[in-house]
Amino acid sequence: MKPLISALAAMTLATAAPAIAAERTVSIVLVHGAFVDGSGWKNTYNILSDAGYEVLVVQQPTITLRDDVAETERVIAKARHPVILVGHSYGGMIITEAGDNPKVRSLVYLAAFAPDAGESVSTLAEAPVPAGEHKAPLVTEGNYLLVDRDKFPTSFAADVDTATTRFMGAAQLPWGLQAVQTKVDRVAWKTKPTHYMVTSEDHMIPPTAQRTMAKRSGAKVTEMKSSHAVMLSHPREVAAFIRSADTSAAD
Repeated sequence: MKPLISALAAMTLATAAPAIAAERTVSIVLVHGAFVDGSGWKNTYNILSDAGYEVLVVQQPTITLRDDVAETERVIAKARHPVILVGHSYGGMIITEAGDNPKVRSLVYLAAFAPDAGESVSTLAEAPVPAGEHKAPLVTEGNYLLVDRDKFPTSFAADVDTATTRFMGAAQLPWGLQAVQTKVDRVAWKTKPTHYMVTSEDHMIPPTAQRTMAKRSGAKVTEMKSSHAVMLSHPREVAAFIRSADTSAAD
């Protein structure tokens, strides 16, 4: 009887154990935007990791663009494989420069700035906003910018539960003016395959501006009916979009 019980127990354990995906041959590096940190990638990270990807998350301080690019390049250097480099929001400024790294295979912009040479967040933000669209409700505190705390939930993440977004508004990282005003001088999207997800309900970076940047970058574009915080409200769709940039994928 004991051998039979042992065999049944082994079969039960084998059935209950989740399948572990084989490791992919590219790594994914995730770069967060302004006002938040890398914890916003948690669900996307889990989905991609479960699919067999090595996923690394950059925790850049968002004080100066140059330091943020350097921190991103440090993480790229740690990756075991060629890299898909992903940037959300201000993270797009960072990946535009850091993506010039020869280890980077492709770029993915999510509701992100995609600057050309000589452009900064400040210069891109000077463009007029079409009727019915919105700019970020920013306030200045010394040498930093923050989102108006009362307006954060509806402006940054209107389709995320308000308990989460109220905390995000209270826990904002200050965005340094050196990060906002520094102009880009390396433009990786001119030489690397590029993908861009436009968020059509965005109240931080106007959707029209996103479409313009995506078009000039020659990106493969998809649109998501989402707030700016698309990785929080639509992590599965974001993970699938990032995976679409993996030309080595063989499912």
